[in-house]
Amino acid sequence: MALSVGIVGLPNVGKSTVFNALTAGKAEAANYPFCTIDPNVGVVPVPDPRLQRIQKHIPTQKVIPAIVEIVDIAGLVKGASEGEGLGNKFLANIRETNAILMMVRCFEDPNVIHVAGSVEPMRDIEIIDLELALSDVESAERRLKKAQGAAKTGNKEGKTELALIEKVAAHLNAGKAARSLDLTDDQRKEVGTWGLITAKPVLYCCNVGEGDLPKGNKWSDLVAERATKERAGVVILCGKVEAELAELAESDRADLLGSYGLTEPALATLARECYRLLGLQSYFTAGEKEIRAWTIRKGALGPEAAGVIHTDFEKSFIRAQVYSVGDLEQFGNEAGIKSAGKLRIEGKEYVVQDGDVMHFLTSA
Repeated sequence: MALSVGIVGLPNVGKSTVFNALTAGKAEAANYPFCTIDPNVGVVPVPDPRLQRIQKHIPTQKVIPAIVEIVDIAGLVKGASEGEGLGNKFLANIRETNAILMMVRCFEDPNVIHVAGSVEPMRDIEIIDLELALSDVESAERRLKKAQGAAKTGNKEGKTELALIEKVAAHLNAGKAARSLDLTDDQRKEVGTWGLITAKPVLYCCNVGEGDLPKGNKWSDLVAERATKERAGVVILCGKVEAELAELAESDRADLLGSYGLTEPALATLARECYRLLGLQSYFTAGEKEIRAWTIRKGALGPEAAGVIHTDFEKSFIRAQVYSVGDLEQFGNEAGIKSAGKLRIEGKEYVVQDGDVMHFLTSA
């Protein structure tokens, strides 16, 4: 599934440093605003220990994890909605992503210039939210005019839609993100179809100093409080440390991680959180050639899951053989699972569970 997360933030908050570490890039980010002019795109593996657990019982040539596409977008500045900085180019880039990873600077460093002159993460978040909300106002007003016309006919659904659009438009005009509006689940789902930038799910990424690992500092605490109110996610990391870890072989990382009180790179957590943020889960296929994690939306049925492998499989789906990683560990192999009566046969209405191991039978 080609789903993507856009890294956004003010200039010099560490976006490109984190992006390069995520994608194991070697390029150093220049220490000045707009060092990233065009969005860079990276494919980031989602760490999943279940893949190695499967491989212990089904030896294979390759192990292929699930992925998230990360887009590093040029720094936003105050006035972007009116064309300042990269203006419309920035807004167009972020509108194409599925979710937002908002990098927030929570560290002091006299050698890294802050575009606003001081470190105040809550102010930075409000600047970003304001510019993105203002960029959404035009879209909301177009929808509002259309809904006003429909409501005049006396259509009940039209009046309900009009009331919702008026509520969202007023919120945006106040410079607030659509995601922070108090809505029912059905209303939130409806607003999510409008193409608003500020309705996209958000993961706050607090970039702290080395001495603030692993728990963060007073600034990241404020961001975490905000994230809780918005039902958003938050990850604490240090871009410098993550860049160092990315340069090391995996077998050499333990000592450096331990010195900062970490058990794994924070970028592993970030990749998993991005995956969760997009409402995704994995199922697995396992055979002689490869073990692979396939990405599907939560709640997907069997045919949709098969269609991720090949589009023809969704139409030609007949049934699936399913077992869990736990079953594999308990009974040793697929033959043992089958003998124990744990190999399930599921049809077209089966809701695929996170971590299912599946074999599909199709007519294709």
